[in-house]
Amino acid sequence: MHTVRLVLVLGSLAAPGLCLAQAETYDPLEPLNRAIFSFNEAVDNAIVLPIAKGYRAITPSFVQTGVRNFFSNLEDVRVMTNNLLQAKIRAGTSDFMRIAVNSTFGLLGLLDVASEMGLRKNNEDFGQTLGRWGFGSGPYLVLPLLGPSSFRDSTGLFVDLQYLDPVRYMDDVGPRNRTYALRVISNRTDLIEAKAAVDMAALDGYEFTRDFYLERRRALVYDGRPPRDAEE
Repeated sequence: MHTVRLVLVLGSLAAPGLCLAQAETYDPLEPLNRAIFSFNEAVDNAIVLPIAKGYRAITPSFVQTGVRNFFSNLEDVRVMTNNLLQAKIRAGTSDFMRIAVNSTFGLLGLLDVASEMGLRKNNEDFGQTLGRWGFGSGPYLVLPLLGPSSFRDSTGLFVDLQYLDPVRYMDDVGPRNRTYALRVISNRTDLIEAKAAVDMAALDGYEFTRDFYLERRRALVYDGRPPRDAEE
């Protein structure tokens, strides 16, 4: 699950139109955070990364794309809900159309027909919603297995996972847990090269991840246009 959060951090490196502004670093829990960060890295290197490499090696690329699209379609439920909670009606309507099109013509989301139709995928979560409602991010926080967060975003993550994740509502525990695992492995597979590049370039992986995460989250709350003098 640590890699799910890393996808959010590193995936934005290629996000078009995302303007990052320097965010204030508030990390009073740094010693604890560094210990959890090291634990997460060890779990990733020992377990998650080898499985992701094996998944890439044995799974045909079109199957990987279908799995990625399937989970992206499920994610749009969360995105749509948070857009509506932020009164972004046009974006929320677009999200609804994406879900409707991909769930039907896209064979339950295996095909991303909506993007081909020009329905852009948005990025919203409850942490961003809380930020739009005026809640500050609070101290930086590294979550065991879940990775970089903050007091505000960890609350948002709980709401997203507990109430806005369609996988959560699967009745059978076995298939539900296997679906969770497949999502983590699929996400980690997409991140192999980006994570390796960061590991090679960053002198301090913890500091890089923290600073980039905080800057990116601030930019997302303000839809890529954070005010230079705003304090969260």
